[in-house]
Amino acid sequence: MIRIDRSVTISGLALAAALLAAPSVLAQSADMTFFVTSNGPGKGADLGGLEGADAQCQKLAQSGAAGTKTWRAYLSTQAADGKPAVNARDRIGKGPWQNAKGTVIAKDVADLHGASNNLTKQTALSEKGEVINGRGDTPNRHDVLTGSQADGTAFAAGDDKTCKNWTSSTQGAAVVGHADRQGLRDDEPSKSWNSSHPSRGPDGGCSQADLKSTGGDGLFYCFAAN
Repeated sequence: MIRIDRSVTISGLALAAALLAAPSVLAQSADMTFFVTSNGPGKGADLGGLEGADAQCQKLAQSGAAGTKTWRAYLSTQAADGKPAVNARDRIGKGPWQNAKGTVIAKDVADLHGASNNLTKQTALSEKGEVINGRGDTPNRHDVLTGSQADGTAFAAGDDKTCKNWTSSTQGAAVVGHADRQGLRDDEPSKSWNSSHPSRGPDGGCSQADLKSTGGDGLFYCFAAN
């Protein structure tokens, strides 16, 4: 009888602690202004263009209690079909930005693209507040689609760096960054969060299987633009 009473008491305390913690977790998620998508649309680098990628950001933010903000995918596009290039850095607002746990990852656009930003494996969290698998984890999912140069600008027209502006799941290539800031070498591209290497693979470079083959999963960065 005594053991049962103690068990009930402990369970009651644990439940009370969980209930008290819940508002704090929800408040942090509601204040979230940055995350790495926990999943992509599922068609490799075919995100439905910028509009489809933004919609995915908005959908996932809604599930993380931050859907009242206007979310934008950190993706560049290249000039094509009479349309000008779009720079990822110009799409995401002014900052500052913080993850689902309230940690500030950058105070403004310049800080985000500078050496002092706070993007690491531990801070580049999903909308659920979870760490994204990186190098050494199984499976590795650290490749994040950006189609961008290190300063957040688009590549010149010509060689495909954006899987046909995020509409191809077969032929093409998309530049990715490393969310965990780690790669095969100890150099700047390997440590870059937004411009490490192009995608590649037997399906043409833009399929879900291709992205997975080099340590990706069709993930991308989302920022609250307001």
